[in-house]
Amino acid sequence: MDTQTELLEYPFESLSYNLLPGADEYECIKHHLKLKNTSQFRTEVGTINDHVHIKDISVEENRFFKYQIIKPKGKTAAKKIIFLFHGFNERDWTKYLPWAEAICEGTGNPVILFPLAFHMQRAPKYWSSKRDMYKLSEERKKKYPNIINSTLSNVAISMRLHAMPQRFIYSGLQTYHDIIQLIEEFKLGKNPDISKDFQFDIFAYSIGGFLAQILKLTNYKNYFSNTKMCLFCSGTTFNRFSSVSKFILDSEANVALYSFLIEHFDKFLKKDNLLKHYILEDHLEGEVLHCMLDYQKKRDFRETLLKQHEDDIYAITLKKDYVIPSFEIINTLKGAYRDINIKVDELDFDREYTHENPFPSNLTNNAQVAKDFELVFNKVCNFFNA
Repeated sequence: MDTQTELLEYPFESLSYNLLPGADEYECIKHHLKLKNTSQFRTEVGTINDHVHIKDISVEENRFFKYQIIKPKGKTAAKKIIFLFHGFNERDWTKYLPWAEAICEGTGNPVILFPLAFHMQRAPKYWSSKRDMYKLSEERKKKYPNIINSTLSNVAISMRLHAMPQRFIYSGLQTYHDIIQLIEEFKLGKNPDISKDFQFDIFAYSIGGFLAQILKLTNYKNYFSNTKMCLFCSGTTFNRFSSVSKFILDSEANVALYSFLIEHFDKFLKKDNLLKHYILEDHLEGEVLHCMLDYQKKRDFRETLLKQHEDDIYAITLKKDYVIPSFEIINTLKGAYRDINIKVDELDFDREYTHENPFPSNLTNNAQVAKDFELVFNKVCNFFNA
């Protein structure tokens, strides 16, 4: 870390963990309603004792963990903070620390590094064991001979989503409520580094932008009315992602997830009491999540919300991003008729890069990488400072 900033950690307990698969019954506090969990917990044959197919609700690391704050050294009781949301299937913050530091130094505001459910420090260490994950990946390749991009990096999340695709929704809802909980804890003065009357913005990358859009467009209790949202390599609906990557998901998991969320979602909702309640029955966060799944469905609803917040949203895309293509982000954020005035800057670096690693440290032309990094985060900070 630079001498101008410091990294602090604070404990957090997710109070919404009981949304997750594994409980027999869930109580919706908003509606004073008890719902029997009809979502069947499934495991693939022959993998019951692999320590990956474990009940979500029993993963202690996902319930009790620490979040980090990068802040200007010596600054206390900040009145402005910035949340940083990371990408899909991430295991550590190494890639993001320079990003957070650049935003902190460029705005003078603390940056909150908050992990998505079952990611980063919220996942069992076993899921990051190279030796064990390599073994599971090799077994998976034997079981599915036509599988594409099964690797030690993505085998844990691929197995879990392949076996139970609704985990994507459940963990997303948990993280949504975790962020609301954290904001309310800050408002109660539970963090000495953040003032009770703080304001906040969001920087979100990749799938983190999916979460950020749901938070912003739902605008729970008007908490997000004045929140600026900067999306980096993010901003489109789920069905316009291309998630098959050795760092994200393998092809079998991707097919299962797409089938569940896009092709047969309406039918699956009829079989799952809890998902049906959250998606279809008076939960705006569920309705907004639903409209962010399929570009064609609920488009008018989604575009009306985006237009309401068009002045607060800014996106930076990369031309050679093949996971979340630039033109798909533009299609979503600017609307089918290009009548939403959200600013989108498309960049194209004069070097090799990928969605998963836009600023690689192993290239010989590190000066060019540094220049591109500065370009991006100058744009980010200018947006937040305006």
